[in-house]
Amino acid sequence: MFQYTCLNPIAGVGLDLFSKDYKKVEDLKDAQAALVRSASMHDLDLPDTLLAVARAGAGVNNIPLDECAQNGIVVFNTPGANANGVKEMVFAGMLLASRDIIGGVEWTTANKDDENIAKTAEKQKKNFAGCEISGKKLGVIGLGAIGVLVANAATHMGMEVYGYDPYISVNAAWNLSRNVKHISNVEEIYKECDYITIHVPLLDSTKEMVNEEAINMMKDGVVLLNFARDLLVDEKAVLAAIEAGKVKKYVSDFANPTTAGQKGVILTPHLGASTEESEDNCAMMAVREIRDYLENGNIVHSVNYPDCNMGGCDKAGRVGILHKNSKGTIAKFTTVFGNADINIEDMTNKSKGDYAYTLLDVGTPVTESVVKELETIPGVTRVRVVK
Repeated sequence: MFQYTCLNPIAGVGLDLFSKDYKKVEDLKDAQAALVRSASMHDLDLPDTLLAVARAGAGVNNIPLDECAQNGIVVFNTPGANANGVKEMVFAGMLLASRDIIGGVEWTTANKDDENIAKTAEKQKKNFAGCEISGKKLGVIGLGAIGVLVANAATHMGMEVYGYDPYISVNAAWNLSRNVKHISNVEEIYKECDYITIHVPLLDSTKEMVNEEAINMMKDGVVLLNFARDLLVDEKAVLAAIEAGKVKKYVSDFANPTTAGQKGVILTPHLGASTEESEDNCAMMAVREIRDYLENGNIVHSVNYPDCNMGGCDKAGRVGILHKNSKGTIAKFTTVFGNADINIEDMTNKSKGDYAYTLLDVGTPVTESVVKELETIPGVTRVRVVK
């Protein structure tokens, strides 16, 4: 019996995927797995029993990734599960920035008591006029699940699309429309595009990647869209560029004191994935990830350990070892099994930065003494007997 807890409300369609071998508990200290959306885990005491955390969404800045890795806790996210919801918000943002739709709505509300509002509107509508997005150049920075959907859809809206991602995956490349121009230098997007949308993860290398230097390369009247993370953009530099007339609009899904209520800013309260469909998709993917790890030892879509998948186990036993990525470690594992007269019938080892994961199928059940000996090997953070 496995026990799990939810640190935020999680869609029932996802929780329904847990089998009768899973029990929901209220306290994290009693759980082997935790599902979370936006709740911060940085100040929580992580119990020794906790094996996995699944973020029902893409961003994981609310989870202490290093602490989890050091304690052998695998952290998952759900890339692509909310991609369509975010894609639709990007297009809403482009349209809101292209015409003063918000101003027009506010005008009609303010003039609701005017008996001649239809006639008056014909005189006032020129104040809210704008441009169409068809025929304009869109730059998509980051061609992951969301970026590819945005780029492909924009081609059908009649836009000329430039895509930039030096680390594009094979799967994303296959899914990208042939009509998208794959750019090798992000500066070309800065210089050429009328609209620029950002879809990269927040890393030390990407923090404030859209800064004063980048903005100075851009066309006058550019529209910037940020539905990824606010810290990807130097928002003070953007506000200065709006004031100078360089940037026409800044559309962001991340409300904060810097941008709220500022001239030229269209701000939404993190609505990108706030759809029933996105929440359902994220919940279902998160539960499947947890089940596959707890039941099979497979890691899929982890952010702090490498992905590693050996399917179901048809051997006598399976062991998962979470450890530091250091040379000579595998030889130490095999020595322990050899000394215990346990045959390794299949094995895979994957690494990700400072951490690695070794999954082994063995011919005979693994004893407690073998587990204890593996745990004494320097760099080993956790040993799990999966089967």
